[in-house]
Amino acid sequence: MSRFPLYRPRRLRRTEALRRLVRETHVVAEQLVQPLFVVPGTKVENPVGSMPGVAQLSVDRAAEECRRLVDLGVSSVLLFGIPETKDARGSGAVAPDGIIPRALEAIRKAAPALVLITDVCLCEYTDHGHCGVLRGDEVENDPTLELLAAEALAHARAGADIVAPSDMMDGRVGAIRRALDGAGLSHVPILSYAAKFASGFYGPFREAADSTPAFGDRRGYQMDPANGDEALREVALDIEEGADIVMVKPALPYLDVIRRVKDRTGYPVAAYQVSGEYAMIKAAVANGWLDEARVVDETLTAIRRAGADVIITYFAKDVARGVYRR
Repeated sequence: MSRFPLYRPRRLRRTEALRRLVRETHVVAEQLVQPLFVVPGTKVENPVGSMPGVAQLSVDRAAEECRRLVDLGVSSVLLFGIPETKDARGSGAVAPDGIIPRALEAIRKAAPALVLITDVCLCEYTDHGHCGVLRGDEVENDPTLELLAAEALAHARAGADIVAPSDMMDGRVGAIRRALDGAGLSHVPILSYAAKFASGFYGPFREAADSTPAFGDRRGYQMDPANGDEALREVALDIEEGADIVMVKPALPYLDVIRRVKDRTGYPVAAYQVSGEYAMIKAAVANGWLDEARVVDETLTAIRRAGADVIITYFAKDVARGVYRR
């Protein structure tokens, strides 16, 4: 109070030009990653009912979409694959001619400059919808690691720029790093879903990825939402095992964790603005309760301000198109 009236913060808020001049946090298309869901067939575009504007795409349509994204200035995509058939071990995840290797080949031809990130997990490929091998109703950690490493290797050999394990098995980053290095692919980075919480915000994704568990839930391997210190331990383990980028998921309910991870590690930090966050905004906008442009800009800015260097978001394309430009 003693500095008033010499210091008046409102002086720099009077016009949009002044506000832009001193703005501390910026969101640009190059920092955003657009998730895509790839399905078998050709000329397929299946809208996801709980996620307006998002659709499952066949390989050809995904390649076309990637070409458009590059033209708009989006530099990265995260690919999720839904296979033709599923089984108890998720065999389609490791097939060299599986849905993701085919998508990588097509997209690389259509958009050579795009950074291609692949989700490495078994939940889309198993007939039970869990992220690993089962013994009874329990997900077996160590037998799952071999499959995850083989999946990451299949993706890297098919041209993935980054592999992103999302399963939350203990030791998966180290297993994948050893597999990549042993195959002469030491240049391929790992973006680890390091602090992935057992969140209620994943529901729409499970429709999009056809990955709803046939029984139970994933709280036995995803993190307890109450645990921030444990998130830092998870992140530290993944970095020790060879992760190059660490992710916090979801984003908005865990801004404090994003900040703590960034401050503690100094590593590149990604945050995933997940399907429920997207659907929640879209539903409120559809009901006339929120201004979409303002809310999208505000939430993405908050995630960046918390310390995220990279944001995975279903809004990436529209941000790049200037739909939410202030």
